[in-house]
Amino acid sequence: MPASVMWFRRDLRTGDLPALSAAAETGVDGVLGLFVLDESILGPSGEVRRDHLFRSLSALDEQLDGRLCVVRGDPVSMVPSVAAAVGASEVHVSADYGPYGRRRDAAVAERVQLVRTGSPYAVAPGRVTKADGGPYRVFTPYFGRWLDHGWRGPAAGSADAAAWLDPELPARVSVPRPAASGGPPAGERAALERWARFRDGDLADYHRIRDRPDLDATSRLSVDLKYGSVHPRTVLADLARMRGAGPEAFRRQLAWRDFYADVLYHRPDSARRNYDSRFDAIRYDTGPDAELSWAAWCEGRTGYPIVDAGMRQLLAEGWMHNRVRMIVASFLVKDLHLPWWRGAGYFMAHLLDGDLASNQHGWQWTAGCGTDAAPYFRVFNPTTQGEKFDPDGEYVRRWVPELRGVPGGAVHALKSGRPSGYPDPIVDHAVERRESLARLGELGR
Repeated sequence: MPASVMWFRRDLRTGDLPALSAAAETGVDGVLGLFVLDESILGPSGEVRRDHLFRSLSALDEQLDGRLCVVRGDPVSMVPSVAAAVGASEVHVSADYGPYGRRRDAAVAERVQLVRTGSPYAVAPGRVTKADGGPYRVFTPYFGRWLDHGWRGPAAGSADAAAWLDPELPARVSVPRPAASGGPPAGERAALERWARFRDGDLADYHRIRDRPDLDATSRLSVDLKYGSVHPRTVLADLARMRGAGPEAFRRQLAWRDFYADVLYHRPDSARRNYDSRFDAIRYDTGPDAELSWAAWCEGRTGYPIVDAGMRQLLAEGWMHNRVRMIVASFLVKDLHLPWWRGAGYFMAHLLDGDLASNQHGWQWTAGCGTDAAPYFRVFNPTTQGEKFDPDGEYVRRWVPELRGVPGGAVHALKSGRPSGYPDPIVDHAVERRESLARLGELGR
């Protein structure tokens, strides 16, 4: 009787995993749990994301009683080689809809039987379409159809379905050790505990407080969803039993994740290029002054407190509150007139939850060149955004020590002067807002 391979990728868990259930059905002789350390993915990842991956793999290996088979190399050659070594007739995976993943899986499928069951999404890309069969480019109508389409309930039994193989393979390596200590707890158990705390705590008021970085009241599940330590289907099943504006607002955020995956699926070029090609003609700043501005933005020393707090949080934690992500993105593109893809690349290098679809299209939404075209003329005022969403200044003081002596909301405008060591604003927002609108006007929108 044959064995089978469960090739883990963005599904680092054993519960609610349809691909694992399918692998157990086929692998009567047992299932080999496999993970491939692929430099095409590891190379572009920043240290914090690699470290979290390694911690997640260690947690998965513990769940498999030390039987996770980790190999290093090109999956196109390594996966068929491992399958042949254990006599597996099938390799089971959760479907990957990203540009690289689709190319990789097509190449692997030419050499071994690749069985795709489920995906990392509640509703897989390509499933929700307009009446004419085409994809949506605006979220609100997509959301309505997403709700109508619905999703399956959590997969039962996958955690106990497999008899795990533990072969000694020459290519097998140990799970790499993280380069640094710290970071949020990783793995399925930690993800479920994180969700339970949020579900039973701040979720009820999520619609009111989700834009408040000072309260630290968001779920922090984006990292777990990125690695598949929890599936959105699991979260949605809990939300279905809850009523109120908080759960409804959180369900909408899960739909945004599916929407951006769908956009990237239909337009893989939009990972690197403007979704709206009219923005190809927009003017960006270049030269030494632009590079100085870029460095100041990266290091959190722009002289705008909410921007600097966000960038310093990113460097310290590998994470940034979503409202602050929009503020710092708007500042880079519309105050400093630098291209969105530079900022998106910087985020992908430093974010724990760096997800290509959500990151790139979130940036394009803010820049105005992506889906939901209305925000193209919106230029966030970093001072008023700080005053509105960090009204007591707690978030800024947490991350910008030079400003800890400035009381209350006065920390945003600094009308009484700037403490020693904190820089003056590198640009005048009012001037740059007018310039940004003028450049947008040149596009003939």
